[in-house]
Amino acid sequence: MKLHRFYIDTELSSCLVIKDKAVLHQWTRVLRFDAGREVELFNGESSAIYEIKRLSKSEAKLDVIKPTKAMKPKREIYLCFSLLKKDKNEWVLQKGTELGVSYFVPIISSRTEKTGWNDERAEKIVVEAAEQCGRTDVPGIISPTQLKLIRESLPSDVNLYVAEQSTTQISDINYHISQHIAVLIGPEGGWTDDEKVYFDENDIKAVSLSDFTLRAETAAITAVALLQYDDGAE
Repeated sequence: MKLHRFYIDTELSSCLVIKDKAVLHQWTRVLRFDAGREVELFNGESSAIYEIKRLSKSEAKLDVIKPTKAMKPKREIYLCFSLLKKDKNEWVLQKGTELGVSYFVPIISSRTEKTGWNDERAEKIVVEAAEQCGRTDVPGIISPTQLKLIRESLPSDVNLYVAEQSTTQISDINYHISQHIAVLIGPEGGWTDDEKVYFDENDIKAVSLSDFTLRAETAAITAVALLQYDDGAE
């Protein structure tokens, strides 16, 4: 029997009482759980398997069976991506979560296709993706940021790079210097000349992802995969 995973925003104690309406609706109406069913719960820091002892539409009582191994990304990656069309944004959020993005930073650049953004919808997507892929943590989402304010939106110890054709490959980054890395992904139309000047003036170094021209959403996921799993990682 499949062990379903659920994110809850509370401390994981030996005995839990859950009254979250969305979770209870899923358990009682969608998945039709009964007492005795086992589930895995995680809260961003830890995870454990619980047995549902009592379940109704208004609350569920659970007892812990055993803790499970915390599964978190090895490196802290900030994915700064120019806003795309709705379905592509959602695809980047979902797949980026599965690959280990720590923070998503939607960017508004000169050639951004869409500026509409729904924080609640974005949060729902990353939570569901974390539940599905086995992560113990849930990525953070920073509010949409103007490109030229990106430095102010990131912690000072984050090394920032821009995905652009370069003689430096993303795999050439010295991962031993910092475990906190951000990568800027441009819109479908690419960066403007003015934005490229901004990168140069602010010492934001370019790194190449591929010999080929990638679509924006493909570039975002490729960058994360290369940063997370490159052999240079500790």
